[in-house]
Amino acid sequence: MKLEKIQESLRAKGMDGWLFCDFHNRDGVGCRILGLPTDKFTSRRWFYFVPATGAPRKLVHAVEKGKLDTLPGEKEIYLPWQQLHEKLRAMLGGAARVAMQYSPLNNIPYIDLVDPGIVELVRSFDVEVVSSADLVQEFEAVLGQDGWTRHVEAGHDVQAIKDRAFERIRAAVQAGETLTEYDVQQEIIRDFTEKKLNCDGEWPIVAVNAHAADPHFEPTPENTVPIREGDMVLIDLWARQDRPDGIYYDITWCGFVGASPPAKYQEIWGTAVAARDAARDLVKARFAAGEAIFGWEVDQAARDVIEAAGYGPYFVHRTGHSIGTAVHGNGVHMDNLETRDDRELVPGICFSIEPGIYLEGEMGVRTEIDLFIQPDGTVAVAGEIQKDLLLL
Repeated sequence: MKLEKIQESLRAKGMDGWLFCDFHNRDGVGCRILGLPTDKFTSRRWFYFVPATGAPRKLVHAVEKGKLDTLPGEKEIYLPWQQLHEKLRAMLGGAARVAMQYSPLNNIPYIDLVDPGIVELVRSFDVEVVSSADLVQEFEAVLGQDGWTRHVEAGHDVQAIKDRAFERIRAAVQAGETLTEYDVQQEIIRDFTEKKLNCDGEWPIVAVNAHAADPHFEPTPENTVPIREGDMVLIDLWARQDRPDGIYYDITWCGFVGASPPAKYQEIWGTAVAARDAARDLVKARFAAGEAIFGWEVDQAARDVIEAAGYGPYFVHRTGHSIGTAVHGNGVHMDNLETRDDRELVPGICFSIEPGIYLEGEMGVRTEIDLFIQPDGTVAVAGEIQKDLLLL
């Protein structure tokens, strides 16, 4: 746990402290920030309060009194529920404004991990509960230069595996060989293993034609189809180096098996590319000007382009997500659709920009890049960016 940095951040944000609590391993985010294991049985409630100044305080149940012994601070033990209430009130020590893993109106559900009853209990002590979302991003999602390096290294291999997958499709079609979506997916997975990459059991997407209109299509031996001349192909693949601190790399590319893609396919592809670039360029411009930018604004920049082209109803997901040791990390997401993510983009974070257009029963496109904000505010993208449809 980075106690001094947490307290420094609390003071900068005008918060009196950060209250962590858990029951039945519900808050893996808090456990990771505190350096606690996330796989140990937690059958009783515990609380850990980090004040903006001074020593932390612990409150644990008599049955699991050693639960927080690895953390600094004085320990109090409770048994009956009345004692829990009494000692929790005392532990907060007159704090007026306390952060918890809570999000008003569930705006950022990835952070909304505290039982609402606990929030009510803390408020009953005349303590204002505020969201820890910005704190979580700072201590969970800021990767630093080492993380960026691991992202770039994974990206080098993922880009090469993507190229091999499309070349495999090209070769199979030209040779008249039967090759299905599922076959290509399995080859990608084998390449991951060979390159010592891990996708944590979340398998890549290989989808043609109408299957690509499902943003999370999962090819299986039962639903897969052969890839043929004239097909529209979408491949979305993500992986990290197979090490605990490996950082994901996540891209989506599209191609057409033939020389002349359908006009509508070219139109929606060009629209998605324009949306992607508009979102990327807004991030660059804001950082270059030293101005704040928030996740919902990035989403809206991409969404405006797609809506102006008449395809707004067919862009059915957020523009991008935080990236870290999990492919969907705990930093700011580029979202003004599924949620309104009002967290600020800060140096050291990595995230995707991946607008898509999905015409059910016909076709779908998505184009995805990963952005990293350098410490000086420079916006970097690792690897090649797709501009034109691949012709296979």
